[in-house]
Amino acid sequence: MKRILLALILASISLAAKEIHADYSISFGIFGEVGQAKAKLVKGEKNYTIRIDAEARGMAKSLSSDHKETHSSKGHIEDGIMVSDEYETLVTYGSKKEIKHYTIDHKNKKVTLVKQKYKRGKLVKNETKLLGYYAKDDLLTLYFNIYHLVKDKDKKADYIFKAVGAEKQKGKLEVKVPDSKGREKYIKDLGSGADWYVTAIIYQKIFSSNKGELYLAVDKEGITSKAILKDVLLYGDILATRVR
Repeated sequence: MKRILLALILASISLAAKEIHADYSISFGIFGEVGQAKAKLVKGEKNYTIRIDAEARGMAKSLSSDHKETHSSKGHIEDGIMVSDEYETLVTYGSKKEIKHYTIDHKNKKVTLVKQKYKRGKLVKNETKLLGYYAKDDLLTLYFNIYHLVKDKDKKADYIFKAVGAEKQKGKLEVKVPDSKGREKYIKDLGSGADWYVTAIIYQKIFSSNKGELYLAVDKEGITSKAILKDVLLYGDILATRVR
């Protein structure tokens, strides 16, 4: 279940509030609940922090060797929009741990990645490299900013954004916004009542769902209430539902 937990709770959270908490339950077809995730956004006048903690539950916990992930971002505010200065991911499973720390140099438009791997508490890999792309967003801020970056939410359109942390696609992420007619398929899967429906494309081999198409239902506060990946690995849908 690596990377699935994060993918299903990366979503747009309103920036109007100073502090927002959102908890999600994640289920996978016939297996039932496979994970839980907690997101926290704290935004001040000049700076912000975001943290997401996700962990496998039930059968998935055993199959993934107690897989857990923490993703965090911190940075500054420009014209009401979050701009990332640092982004870090921490993944643990069994006796292994992997840390990726990204530092964004906006002045020189460069991103540096420090990657460390541990096994049984011992550092087995430590490398630093300069990435081949630059972005003001990381994976967290992009999804948390996107509600405000897309101005016309009723017009059918495709967008390409860049985010630090998306190396497999050289920083590029695709977002599809449906028109009123196109919303029908979203309502069928995610239910009615959402303020906005959108698809985010996640290019990862683990997803067999049409390039990893993640469908989101976003409420009037800009908070994702439900997200779904269709027909993953032949077992069914992966569904994330906000519980708090």
